Amino acid sequence: MATRLPAEQRRRQLLDVSCQVFAERGFHATSMDDVASKAGVTKPVLYQHFPSKRALFVELLDDVGRQLLGELAVATRGVTTGRERVEAGFTAYFRFVTGNEAAFRLLFGAAARNDVEFTEIVEGILDDSAEVISQLIDIQGTPEHRRVLAHALIGIAEATSRDALTDEGPLDPTLLAQWVSELAWFGLRGVRAAEQVPTQ
Repeated sequence: MATRLPAEQRRRQLLDVSCQVFAERGFHATSMDDVASKAGVTKPVLYQHFPSKRALFVELLDDVGRQLLGELAVATRGVTTGRERVEAGFTAYFRFVTGNEAAFRLLFGAAARNDVEFTEIVEGILDDSAEVISQLIDIQGTPEHRRVLAHALIGIAEATSRDALTDEGPLDPTLLAQWVSELAWFGLRGVRAAEQVPTQ
C-alpha cells in the first residue's frame, strides 16, 4: 500500500516517476497502469491528479521545460562577462541533461516530435530558452539576430547531448561545457552586425 503523501508531494512523485516510464517506453507504449504500478499507487489515485495519459504527458513536458529554464536562469544570474555567461549557460544545460537523462529524452524523443500538441509545447520551450539565451549574447546586432544565434546554440547543445549520453554513462558536463563554450565563444566573437557584413 502506498504511503499517504500530501497532494503536492504526490503530484511531484507521479511526475518524476512518469518521466522515467515515458522516457523508457515512449508515449504510446506506456499505459496509466504502468505509471501507477511504478509509482506504487492505484490507478484511481493517478487519475485524481491527471485526468488522462495525454494530460499527464502535457504537464510533464511543461514541468521539464520549467526545470530547464530555471537551471539556466540560476546559472547565469551572477556572471558578468560574455565568456562567463556562455560557459555558465552550457554548464547548466549539460548538468541538467546528464543529471536528468529521462527528461532530455522526453523533450527530444520521438513522442514529442510526432504529435502536433506535444511538438508545439516543445517548440515553445525552445523559444523560451532562446529568448533567455539571446539576452546573454553580447553582440552589436538586433534582437532577431541574437535569437537566431540563440537557437543555433541550442541546436549545438542538443546534438552534443545526444552524443554525450553514451551506453557507458554520460560524459562529464563540466568538460562538455568547456569544449562547447570555447567553440561558441570564439564563434560569437566573430559575429558582426548585419550592416557590417560585406555584400557580394
